[in-house]
Formats: sequence, C-alpha cells, structure tokens
Amino acid sequence: MSNDTIQTYGSLTAPLVGVAMKEMVRRAIGEIRRQRFIFEAQAKVGYSGECNDLVTSADREAQRIYLKMLRECFPTFGIIAEEDELREPCRQPRQLHFTLDPLDGTKAFGRRQSTGVGTMIALVEGKEVLAAYVGDVMTQEIYGFRPESDRVHRISEFETGETMVIQPRPLRQGVLLSRDAPWKYSWDAARLVQHHFKDLDVEGGSIGITFARLWKQEVAAVLMGPSFETPWDSSPIIGISRHLGFVFLRVEEGRFREVDILPPTVIEHRPFDVLVVHRQHLAELGEWMAH
Repeated sequence: MSNDTIQTYGSLTAPLVGVAMKEMVRRAIGEIRRQRFIFEAQAKVGYSGECNDLVTSADREAQRIYLKMLRECFPTFGIIAEEDELREPCRQPRQLHFTLDPLDGTKAFGRRQSTGVGTMIALVEGKEVLAAYVGDVMTQEIYGFRPESDRVHRISEFETGETMVIQPRPLRQGVLLSRDAPWKYSWDAARLVQHHFKDLDVEGGSIGITFARLWKQEVAAVLMGPSFETPWDSSPIIGISRHLGFVFLRVEEGRFREVDILPPTVIEHRPFDVLVVHRQHLAELGEWMAH
C-alpha cells in the first residue's frame, strides 16, 4: 500500500490510533483498580433529573488520564465525556470526536462489586463509530476494534489477543441477559422471556460489561427496556456490536423490527424495548413469531 492511500487521523495512522486508544483504556483500568478501596464518592443528579446517581474520585482520575492522552495525541479532535458534562469541539475539517465513559458502572464500583465495572472510549465521525474499546476493570480484559479494521479483538490481562468470532448456535438453547427485572418490560418482551429462551439472567452495572458477555457468547441475547441513550455509553456498544454482526430489534405487537440505532451526540430517551441478537438468529426469531 502506498503512503498516499493510508488514511490518517490527526498525526496518526489507523493502527496507531488503535494502539493509543488501548493504552488509554489500560491506564484507566489501572487507576480504577488502584482506587477500589480508597475512593471518595458523592451523589449527583442522574439523567432522569433525580439525585440518584454517583460520581467517585476514580471516575475523575480515570477521565483525567483519558483527557491528558487525547490532548497530547489528538489535539484537534472533539471530546464528549460523561463526567463534568465535558464537551470540546472538533477543530479540523473531518468532524471526528471521542466519547468517554471513564468509569462505566459507578454504582457497582461504589458497592465494591467484583463484576460490572468497566471503562469505555469510542472514536466517532458523524453517525459512524470508527473505533471503540471497552475495558473490564475486574478481569482487565479489553474488547474492541481500531479504525479501518473489520475484526474485533479480545485482549487478556496477559496481553494475549484473539479475534472474536461468533459461532452458530440455536437461540432457543441460550440465555437471555436482561438489564431489568422481567415485570418492568412490555407484555411482548415478557412473553419473549417466558417462552423462547433456556434461561434468564438479570444484570445491572456496566452496560459495556453486559454486552461483553454477549460478544463472548456467554449469553445469546440482551434485552433492554426504555432508557436514556448517551454518547459515552451507546457509541462503543453500537460500534462493537455491529462489527460483530449483532442487530438491534424493537419489540412491539408480537413482532421484531430491526431499528437503526445511531450513536447519539446528546442524551436521548429511547421509549421502547430493544432486543439485541446476532443476525444469524433473525430467521429463528421469524419462526417464533409465526407460531
């Protein structure tokens, strides 16, 4: 490949962007783990307007790590981050920006849970996720892809990387992972839970770590109730899921309809249930609906 065909992002090529993003995630994981038993916490207003959320010193220190590296490596790129409602404009012709969730699953972290704590970053241009990485703070694994790559990698704490491949498995034999208790969903979604999966698992905490279980095929599908879509939560989830061939389906009137959920640039409310499955399972879902 000649040099004039290599796409650049600021001063870096696509592979180097991936290296920089993974290093940010690794450093954030290290800082969050360091603070597990010494963090300070305070309440904050959640997306619903109620004071029912939490922010910790680990959130802020992890965000500081991200921002330092982003400003050094990508000084002209925009930034949208959860903490302090940070938003920096893009200062270059390509409208590129990073989304940051320095500590995804702060409540789980505050309870000192051994699961459900993550850290996430994505690179977005317009409505396209160009690169994304999700780090599991407790296992120290990283999931993601770099710009211009059609592969998603799972990297262990021992720096062992593997390309993630979705194996063909019947959906009916799998577990449905729900973000909420079954009775909180619509009738159609509740019916889905009762009749079409081998088992049900309910899990809160980091949405990034929830979806990592789907990407690893520990579970067959993820069900989400109406919620707020945010740039920092949604962008990495959408990017990695789509790279692996997963689709987002609206559950309504006994049917599944594929919806094009795009990475938002502001906080948006999604008023309907969503089922996330691999594209290979669409025919099986169609058979369910026919009976």
